Amino acid sequence: MPLLQFVNRVWFEEGTVKRIGSELRRLGVKRPLVCTDKGIVGAGIADAVRGHWPTETPWIVFDETPANPTESAVRAALALYRSEGCDGIVAIGGGSPIDLGKAVNLLAGHPEPLAQYETAKKGLGKIGPVGPLIAVPTTAGTGTEVSIGTVILTDDGRKSTIASPYLIPAVAICDPVLTLGLPKLLTAATGMDAVTHCIEAYLSPLYNPIADAIGLDGLARAVARGALERAVADGSDITARTEMMMAALEGALAFTKGLGAVHSMSHAAARIEGLRLHHGTLNAVILPSVLRFNAPHCATKMAALARVMEVPDPVGLPAAIEALNARLGLPGSLGDMGVAADAIPEMVAYADADVSSLTNPVRPTPDDYARLFAELIPG
Repeated sequence: MPLLQFVNRVWFEEGTVKRIGSELRRLGVKRPLVCTDKGIVGAGIADAVRGHWPTETPWIVFDETPANPTESAVRAALALYRSEGCDGIVAIGGGSPIDLGKAVNLLAGHPEPLAQYETAKKGLGKIGPVGPLIAVPTTAGTGTEVSIGTVILTDDGRKSTIASPYLIPAVAICDPVLTLGLPKLLTAATGMDAVTHCIEAYLSPLYNPIADAIGLDGLARAVARGALERAVADGSDITARTEMMMAALEGALAFTKGLGAVHSMSHAAARIEGLRLHHGTLNAVILPSVLRFNAPHCATKMAALARVMEVPDPVGLPAAIEALNARLGLPGSLGDMGVAADAIPEMVAYADADVSSLTNPVRPTPDDYARLFAELIPG
């Protein structure tokens, strides 16, 4: 059974969920808090993990993770962690439960509030060692099971990126079987999150040829080899599901270089109250516009992306992404997702302050962000 050792310990194969017990014992965790959400519990996925749970280990569950995890949810989970005398975390789900688990793990040994650890506020130096965390991804999107970061909607209203090598899960158990029941639209949205990670990481101007190669390989798996479209068309296609789980993992390994304006805009839109917009869907919708904006500043890299995606002319990359989104059944604009033009000023302010702006090929100005948002809200 493949054990991948890169930034952490990753078990990657069909059926590898059976490793959960041995990994808990190896880490010395006797009372883990299970961080998940109602959807994972309702779909029976949590029970699939519990089927391999050690008999001597209690099943202590926090399943109130919101779609965009909040600091208040982190505090609620932390209260349960402390009241139950927990000594580790198992995070089961997509990016939200795993990100929440990372934040709980941070605050279990560090003082509140979370905002002080935000990367944009130079919080990295405040983060020290944390307890053991096992990540069990059930979607192929964020790749947070191997990343240094967590994204939490903090009490100050920011969708805050918090990053440190200490936040990398001790173990990731990547079993593509756990993704088989994922609905079509969620498969599409999370898959486009992975695609965006691969593209934005590659376009980051920071020097890291290793990350570049990993990102391009993930992009090839998802798009050129057709894994994303196959997984959406047939959710039981285990080969496609496996390729997408690897593409997601590779996207997160690649974005050690940083991301870009797509994520800055996505984070800004996701915090609009009442809409509860999905991060991966936002990335998919925003990506073509940002590619057009970036194209004059990274022609060589755009040509490389076109070769990997088998697009004849780099100029056609944004249109190719738009066509892919349409085939996947994703929205065509932010307007289609319910975002109104009167939200633009606030979104611009948050996008401009987002840390991902720093690693875009060229840093957008507030006027650039205003124009990009306006293009995506027709009418």
